[in-house]
This record gives sequence, structure tokens and C-alpha cells, in this order.
Amino acid sequence: MTERTTGNRRGRPPGTSARALEVIALRLFTERGFHETTVDDIASAAGVSRRTFFRYYESKADVLWNEFDSEVETIRKLLAGTSDALPVFDAVREAVLAANHYHASDVPELRMRMQLINTVTELGASAAIHYDAWERAVSAYVGRRIGQPADSLYPLAVGRVVLAACRAAYERWSARADADLTVYLDASLRAVASGFADPSLTAEPAPAGE
Repeated sequence: MTERTTGNRRGRPPGTSARALEVIALRLFTERGFHETTVDDIASAAGVSRRTFFRYYESKADVLWNEFDSEVETIRKLLAGTSDALPVFDAVREAVLAANHYHASDVPELRMRMQLINTVTELGASAAIHYDAWERAVSAYVGRRIGQPADSLYPLAVGRVVLAACRAAYERWSARADADLTVYLDASLRAVASGFADPSLTAEPAPAGE
């Protein structure tokens, strides 16, 4: 999100970004507690107005999903530009790896984020919306490639299984913190691809009686 620069710009000081607000919010949530931290607290710590905060986020819960949502959008764009000559699962794996940017040094911050999501009911409930968007980005691509609606069985299965594989890779990586996340994602997605290799799996099951 950008804002036109004028000589009398007010609200957001130079350098403030969605990422800056995210870092500040994560620190405050960890120090004070999620429910004890207000939007005004975050805005004040960032040196911006409440109105500026809401230019980036609809709620304080959305702050913790900034990086995840950016990754989803990146995957969607990468898949849209992928050659149809590339096998479906190779395309998905390459897009996921290209969208990833986490290194071992990022683990402490990510652990704080996951601790909040796993312990604050409001944040845990919001996770479903963001995970669904991730799944749909993959399912839509797979559906287009095999000529089926995104909500048919195979595209849905791929989207959900790929997300589960990525979450498993993320969990194992965050526990060990010994490499970049891509190492774990690559291994997990290659294992999943082998299970979907049978071309007959792409056929939608016929209704009973046909």
C-alpha cells in the first residue's frame, strides 16, 4: 500500500509500513498480552495515528497475518505466470519455495507469533480464514491446469494437503532452527507429490449409480 507524497503529508511518518506495525504489535502483544494491547497502543509506539493503522489493517488481529497473506499473494502471482509445460506439482512446489523467505535467524520472532496464535482464541479463530485463502490459491491453479472447477475433489485435495505439508515442514523447522525453511518445505512437498503421481487421481468420482 502506498500513499501519495505531498508537502503537507500527515499521519504516517516516512519509513512506517505494514511490516513496521507488525513488528511493534508483536512486541507489545508479547510484553503486555494480546487483549491488553490496543490499536492506539500500537499506533502510538509506531508514531502514527489510529487512522493510519487502519489504512493497513482492519483489526489488530490482522497484524500477525501480514507476512502470511503476502506469501499467499506471491504464490498466486507466481502460479499465474508459470508455464503449463511444467508439471502441476513442480509448479506448486517451486512457487511455494520462491515465496518463502524465512531463515533460521527468523525463528525467535516466528515462535512468538505462533505462541500467540495457539494461545489466544481470537487469533486461532482467525487462522481458518487465512489458511483457506492459501488453499484456494493452490486449488484454483490446479483446477485450471487439469480443466476442473477449483472446488472439485482433486484441486481441493491438493490445496489442503499441500498446506498441511507446508505447516508440518514449518513446525519441524521452527523446532530445530538449523536451516532455511525451504529445506523442509522442499522435502515435504516432494513427498506429497509422489502420493499424487497417479494420473487417474485427477478424475472426479462418478456419482453412485452411474
